[in-house]
Amino acid sequence: VQLQASGGGLVQPGGTLRLSCAASGSIASINVMAWYRQGPGMQREFVARIRSEGDTIYADSVKGRFTISRNVAKNTVDLQMESLEPEDTAVYYCTMDVRPMGGSQNSRYWGRGTLVTVSS
Repeated sequence: VQLQASGGGLVQPGGTLRLSCAASGSIASINVMAWYRQGPGMQREFVARIRSEGDTIYADSVKGRFTISRNVAKNTVDLQMESLEPEDTAVYYCTMDVRPMGGSQNSRYWGRGTLVTVSS
């Protein structure tokens, strides 16, 4: 199973960016999908997550500005980011709890990360 994130880039403060992450491989089901980020000199932190039932949770710092969504059929998760601030500058990582084909348990997989820079 591999996760590929895309959509990062340079955006001005107040701007919008959409990140996407797609899972590929031998997948039976995916439960939790989430985004984390790691800013310069910072530890990795939770951003948002969505479960297979569709319920979502957000970090307080992004609540009301970011929206996480998923496409079950395509095994993808998106992060719509609005009203971006310089403090949102970070490498963003997607993660999924995947049950592989023929497996009985979920394992957590991480994408490589995509850089988001918010600067004028």
